[in-house]
Formats: sequence, structure tokens, C-alpha cells
Amino acid sequence: MTLKLASLLLAGAVSLTAMQAAAADKVTLQLKWVTQAQFAGYYVAKDKGFYEAEGLDVEIKPGGPDIAPPQVLAGGGADVIVDWMPSALATREKGVPLVNIAQPFKASGMMLTCLKETGITKPEDFKGKTLGVWFFGNEYPFLSWMATLGIKTDGSEGGVTVLKQGFNVDPLLQKQAACISTMTYNEYWQVIDAGIKAEDLVTFQYEKEGVATLEDGLYVLEDSLKDAAFKEKMVKFVRASMKGWKWAEENPDDAAGIVLENDASGAQTETHQKRMMGEVAKLTAGSNGALDEADYKRTVATLLGGGSDPVITKEPVGAYTLDITNEALK
Repeated sequence: MTLKLASLLLAGAVSLTAMQAAAADKVTLQLKWVTQAQFAGYYVAKDKGFYEAEGLDVEIKPGGPDIAPPQVLAGGGADVIVDWMPSALATREKGVPLVNIAQPFKASGMMLTCLKETGITKPEDFKGKTLGVWFFGNEYPFLSWMATLGIKTDGSEGGVTVLKQGFNVDPLLQKQAACISTMTYNEYWQVIDAGIKAEDLVTFQYEKEGVATLEDGLYVLEDSLKDAAFKEKMVKFVRASMKGWKWAEENPDDAAGIVLENDASGAQTETHQKRMMGEVAKLTAGSNGALDEADYKRTVATLLGGGSDPVITKEPVGAYTLDITNEALK
């Protein structure tokens, strides 16, 4: 082969690659939180070429304490976001028309983790105690639960005092709160790693208390779904993402490794991410990506059942669609 021919072939290959990249549909995904195994399915789908095989060029944007995914979506900074359904439905009622197009997480990982020394053994024992609660849309499941129990959250007699909890476990370690908000895959283990033994803790899982609401789902703006090209792009995105999630479930340690490779902050550790992936896999197990309408109705009923101050005040209309997953799962 002559040098000239080799050069022409190389130039042609480079040109073809550039054309393929240019032809790929761009999708920007905004995560709910920082890069961690909670979002492993998306990183796996990108790393393993599942998005590329669908003709997609996906950018995954990490979240953080100052990032509200619905605001990013409404502002045009993302095509699709990861959010919890209580936050999404509350946001929809306030005027930002979020629509659930897929539900990778089947179960809830949310808990209240309490120090046993406080004497708390059952939910009724929360009365008179200080409880750490996340805000920025994460408070809605807690508020609904307290309303279900008939416990006021204004610090009045017979109620609880709510401590606005940062995204750490310090209030429990420093005994500023009897209980704090934790996830089965994250903060609970931070408490354990800080030196508190499991036998010195009492946990209340929302799932087991019958007040679980749906967590990490995929949401887009309602108007975007009027565009046939956008809908087709989301079909491809959901299909590839679910391949990523199922691969992550079957290969948790390798999935954790892919997450670590994408952690630009360098803040995550291998031990924590492997453990997190193992716990997250329990929450995505049983989901093929399609929203279970019974789970949706249970979440809505919980959010409506807030007494005089419910999270949402009326039954949502148009808050989800099965069109995307119906097509993706063919």
C-alpha cells in the first residue's frame, strides 16, 4: 500500500467517524445528585456503548446541593432529568409541567435512622423529638408520613421539631437530632463508618412503613413530548439506559468501577461505591423501566394524604406517560 493511499484511507476513516459523531442525537441528562452508584445505569450505558449503539451522544451532568434538576430542565439546561416523584409532582402543581417517561427505581431506599439511646422504638415515639430532614424537594415524603401519623412538624407540643439537615450525617453524630434522613445505599453506611454500631441504631424504612413514594425516575417537559423526533430520541435513551441498569445489577462491582472512573471530584471511594451499588441494585431489581401504575397511585395517595397541608392538593393529570417505555420495550 502506498503512503498516499494509506493517508487517503486514514482521512476517510477520520471523516466517517466525524460524520457519525455529527449525526448522533445529543441528549443531556441532569442527575439529582453527585456522581455515584445511585446513577450507575447511565454511566454504564455510556461506557459500554449502549447509547452510541442507539445513535445517541449523551452528556451526563452531575448534580449537587445547589442544583435543582427541575429548574435546570425548565431553563433548557437538560433534555431529561432524574428526580423523585414527590418533588416532580409538587413542581408540576407549581407550574413546571414535568412528565415521568420511565421509572428505573422500583423500591424506595429512604429511611429515618435514629439513635437507640433516645428511646425511639416505633414511629409514635418521634413526638417531642428533633428529626433531621432533607429539603430541596426531598422533604415531601417525610411531611406526608408525619401527616399520616397525625404528628405536627412545627415543633409544637406533641409534634416534632424539624432540623433542616445538610447532605451529611453530622446531626446524628453530634446528637443534635434523635433521627436523621438516610438512604439505604448511602448515608446509613456513613453513620456506620463513623463508628456507630448497627445495634445502637433503630431504622425506619419508608417502604416498610407503608409510606414509600417513588424515587429516581426520568422526567421531561410536557411540551417536549409534542415533538415526534424528541419522543423517538427518548425511546432510544430509555432503552439504552435500562440496558445499562440491568448490566449494573448483574455486574455491581464492575459498575461501581465505571462510576469511579467518571467521578471527576475524586471524592468517592471504591469500598463505598461497591457497597452502594449492591444496595441500589435491590431498588432497581424488578423494574424494566416502565412506571407501575399501582406504584404511581400509591405515591399520589400518600402525597394527597397530608391533612391540612398536603404535598399536592389535587390529583395530577398527565404527570406520566407509558408511550416511551411501551416503544422502548418492544
